Amino acid sequence: MSTAERLRAARPRAAEGEAAGAAALGEFGALVAGERPKTGDAIDVRSPYDDAVVAVVHRAGPSEIEAAIAAAAEAFEETRKLPSWKRAEVLEAISTGIRERRDDFVRTIALEAGKPVKAAQVEVDRATFTFKVAAEEAKRIYGEVVPLDWLPGNERRVGYVRRVPLGPVTGITPFNFPLNLVAHKVAPALAAGNPIIVRPSSQTPVAALKLGELVVETGWPEGAFSVVPSGTEAAKPLVEDDRLRMLSFTGSPAVGWSLKSQAGRKKVTLELGSNSAVIVHRDADVSYAAERVAWGGFVQAGQSCIAVQRVYVHSDVHEAFREEFLARVRALKVGDPLAEDTDVGPLIDDGAAERVTAWVDEAVEGGAELLAGGGHDGRLWEPTVLTGLADDMRVACDEVFAPVVGLWEYSDVREAIGAVGLGDYGLQAGIFTNDLELVESVFADVEVGGIMVNEVPTFRVDHMPYGGVKQSGMGREGLRYAIEEMTELKLLAVNHRGGGKGVVGE
Repeated sequence: MSTAERLRAARPRAAEGEAAGAAALGEFGALVAGERPKTGDAIDVRSPYDDAVVAVVHRAGPSEIEAAIAAAAEAFEETRKLPSWKRAEVLEAISTGIRERRDDFVRTIALEAGKPVKAAQVEVDRATFTFKVAAEEAKRIYGEVVPLDWLPGNERRVGYVRRVPLGPVTGITPFNFPLNLVAHKVAPALAAGNPIIVRPSSQTPVAALKLGELVVETGWPEGAFSVVPSGTEAAKPLVEDDRLRMLSFTGSPAVGWSLKSQAGRKKVTLELGSNSAVIVHRDADVSYAAERVAWGGFVQAGQSCIAVQRVYVHSDVHEAFREEFLARVRALKVGDPLAEDTDVGPLIDDGAAERVTAWVDEAVEGGAELLAGGGHDGRLWEPTVLTGLADDMRVACDEVFAPVVGLWEYSDVREAIGAVGLGDYGLQAGIFTNDLELVESVFADVEVGGIMVNEVPTFRVDHMPYGGVKQSGMGREGLRYAIEEMTELKLLAVNHRGGGKGVVGE
């Protein structure tokens, strides 16, 4: 049976099942300050797996965007004064609501994003955790006391520094984590006391709209939360309007850096792409490394900005690693995201599939060797492993965002470290070793936002600081760190020697 025939074999289940039914998830209006207008500008949300219509979503137009911005600006006068216990209570209620609706969110993500059920379950559980941690962090937004008596004449002067809410936030999110990456905008914004307007990906807006329903139910001020699926032109004020004090964007580097240039005076954080690398050193646990790399390279079809894309393996363990890794890769099941045993679902759309086809073909024509995969049926790509890659091939130096991994062999670890840090990206990297001195060298020399030891760069726990450098972005997510981004420092400088009576109390 050919590759295409194998991949097509799984399709009948979805074609006969609920994913094929028109608008399986329903019809949704945008959420604008508690209202759900059905604008008439409706788009079909289609399954990446079989192109069936899974939802109908009405996009917000200029009037809805303006209404959301105006409501957020007005609501800030209320949210900035909310006590920490109230913010924590709202966030805890959202966490509980996601947990109680777990099955519905899992099905939604599987249908609109094409994410296999087992991966969608992990995403929903992570979103539950994200809001739960935010509820705790809402009670831990501390300040500090700064002595100001360092110069003569400043005796009894002291500064009190507090973190205060920044103001209304725009959160723009991608398709690949349609719930948890929205949670990473919403949860810290609410914890800090900021209104937020979310513009989800047009390919996967439903999970965000369902989350919006939950937020409204918790008693969070209605004007302080909106979800506005929208076209690019209508969404411009979300980036440019000065009433919005911050833009938090997750997506491609090209779009992210362009938006930063349009954002004016507002604060900007960018979580962008990468071509993440991992080193498997001579002292690594080869079996464990192979297991983790197989997961990190192919989970959700490699459509993660920290998916493993480049693997550098020491010559002493290269053959052993390659054998174990390829066995695990060939055991992965590609197909219907609604099937419980599917490991790798479809790419998000035809454009992505065409791009990957071109990049892999280019590599093979340039002398690379296919060790596994390479076949596809439309958006369904077999887990693909290449070797013999040149550093300037696009599957090596750009972000492939697909189930494609390259293998390199090295004997000099300094060369491997240099290769990991090569290029324009710098989100996360990984190394498998027990050599602490080597770990310290990688940590010092590789320019990335995070180094994972005995782990792949795909690893993320939602409360850790997360973000990149170079083309991979600026600022940090992770609840406490995102709250710091969404607040600003305010100083109260007090002279305790001030004599005389005050006005108050006289």
